[in-house]
Amino acid sequence: NGAGKSTTIKMLTGILVPDSGTATTLGLVPWQSRRSVAKRIGVVFGQRTQLWWDLPLSDSLDLVRHMYGVPAQLFAENLTTCRELLDLDPFLDRPVRQLSLGQRMRGDLAAALIHDPEILFLDEPTIGLDLVAKARIRDALTHLNQSRGVTVLLTTHDLADVARLCQRVLLIDHGRVVHDGGLEALRTQFGSGCTLVVDLAEPSASDKAHRHDAHETSERGVSPLVVPGATETRSEGNRHWLAFDRREVSASDLIASVASRYPLSDLTLEEPDIETVIAGLYASRTE
Repeated sequence: NGAGKSTTIKMLTGILVPDSGTATTLGLVPWQSRRSVAKRIGVVFGQRTQLWWDLPLSDSLDLVRHMYGVPAQLFAENLTTCRELLDLDPFLDRPVRQLSLGQRMRGDLAAALIHDPEILFLDEPTIGLDLVAKARIRDALTHLNQSRGVTVLLTTHDLADVARLCQRVLLIDHGRVVHDGGLEALRTQFGSGCTLVVDLAEPSASDKAHRHDAHETSERGVSPLVVPGATETRSEGNRHWLAFDRREVSASDLIASVASRYPLSDLTLEEPDIETVIAGLYASRTE
């Protein structure tokens, strides 16, 4: 909170003028070329609707068409696309005030797409939505980006949005960009700690004797796995958790090392989730 995400969106769309510095959207300074920029972008603020509260959604979309001067044929085509993509038909003729939050968000998204924007700015588009509504919004955004080439710039607190939608991630801390790149680069730099979950096959008598002779037995009577580059953090029966830093040893090398030492039933690689990665980034900045 307070990092400057919404403020950035408002500057890039021409709603706010910065105290210093400059910005461009589609090659134009947005607060100096409001009308030119507005014709080429769509904007949705998750906590503020652009629809008319007492009008049916269909009338709101028609008003947006007239505001942007969208030709009737193009409007019909875009409305058909939005109806199919966002499943608008069940509530298209219902007053906006009667819509659920998820339905209203889909209506706002349709309103932002009626004029064929080149860039879609979304400020917290999934805030307050249930899992089904979030999934529908994410699927729609992915389709728009892949099939129509619409660039989507979104701010979000929901890191599942980031993991499922974003090819490029910008992290802002007190108004400053602290990361600009892909998710994998982010994971590599700030989420290098991984876990390899090893399920051992039932060892033969000779294997048991070898493990007992070669390795110290834990207090529970289970011999810990000893593998260079990894540390066993816990075990339950034949299942063992090995922590490792992928900057020091690759997962493939570690797996090969485990396979050469122990009889295996299954292996699972657990990478840090996006929340853990971003928490690590901000923690590193406060140290």
